Amino acid sequence: MSTEALARLAEERVDHRFKGLPPDADGLTVGELTAQRRNLFTDGFSTPVLALSAERLEHNLRLMETYAARHGLAFAPHGKTSMAPQLFHRQLEHGAWGITLAVPHQVRVARAFGISRVFLANELVDPAALRWVAAELAADPSFRFVCYVDSVRGVRLMDEALEGAARPVDVVVELGAGEGARTGVRTEAECLAVADAVAAADSLRLVGVAGYEAEVPQADPERVRAWLARLVALAVDLDKAGKFARTEEIVVSAGGSAWFDTVAEVFTGIPELSRPVLKLLRSGAYVSHDDGHYRRITPFNRVPAEGALEPAFRLWAQVVSRPSPEQAFANAGKRDAAYDLDLPFAQVVRRDGVERPATGVEVTGLSDQHAWLSTASGAELEVGDWVGLGLSHPCTSFDKWPLIPVAEADGTVVEYVRTFF
Repeated sequence: MSTEALARLAEERVDHRFKGLPPDADGLTVGELTAQRRNLFTDGFSTPVLALSAERLEHNLRLMETYAARHGLAFAPHGKTSMAPQLFHRQLEHGAWGITLAVPHQVRVARAFGISRVFLANELVDPAALRWVAAELAADPSFRFVCYVDSVRGVRLMDEALEGAARPVDVVVELGAGEGARTGVRTEAECLAVADAVAAADSLRLVGVAGYEAEVPQADPERVRAWLARLVALAVDLDKAGKFARTEEIVVSAGGSAWFDTVAEVFTGIPELSRPVLKLLRSGAYVSHDDGHYRRITPFNRVPAEGALEPAFRLWAQVVSRPSPEQAFANAGKRDAAYDLDLPFAQVVRRDGVERPATGVEVTGLSDQHAWLSTASGAELEVGDWVGLGLSHPCTSFDKWPLIPVAEADGTVVEYVRTFF
């Protein structure tokens, strides 16, 4: 099913739905356009246009594959970052155990493209979604689905919705990261009560514990390490109490994109339990990385010997107005660029096929369709120039572009990534 579904992406027609693509490509299939190997800069692409670097994308995929293997971690990267089935499958080809997702719609996309292992890093109490999950499990014996639980009431709602299900739904108790954090059980005593509720529910099976360490209040290495130790201790205590009697392996899962080095460190010390332990890392932003938030906080900054992720996104905009020596405007705005954490970063200017650093050019604001550029004295910037912008926060970059060209260093477009948000 996955091969057929991915092949159908290549059969989709290029048209007005996909911004930035060459107008003269309308009517071609994505596969036909890919085969033309057009150049991003000289073959009709219009600004603004977001592109992924083919080389950096592959580098990031390989780096996290080797990192997880080196530290004995299974890897289920968070697919909500990209919601791109082509990237899901490339992550699986690079050793991923499965794909992490956050809401039922995302799971439906993953299943439509043949993803056989899904970790839903969220609670799920919607009856319609649960019945759909139950039907998928019944129809496909190879489908593995795991989700969070964090309340006795939530367990009861799940059990009611799943009454008569052919296969139980696997769940992990989510340990909250602390008071004021996001979802998750706050105390170990409450975790035990939730585990007991799962044991009493015929339609559910407790398979482990999980959480999200980036939600630890005032997170630093010591606080994150202490919370991860609590998570491991919870798994040990629940195992001693016989709460994992119905599962063949015990899942212990954590790991966003900020603290996966600490997760690897603490998970190395997980003791032998009654069943094999699946140490499941879920970092997802690595696939494209970025030029702002994640570049600052990546664990590879703390352990450079492990390697370095590379920002794979660049948004190309064109200068459309230069009203004064101190100001210019480019034709990319909030509809095109991530801006929830940082403004885009002016990196390069391209004119007449020549690229140079965007010295003296700074993005100071975004309107719906314009980037406000501040230009220092002597900055070389003219109407018609293309400006290459680095972006911060990939999670809100992919969702603005339904079809993203993947370009090699010389501008040759070798693939188009389809997103589903």
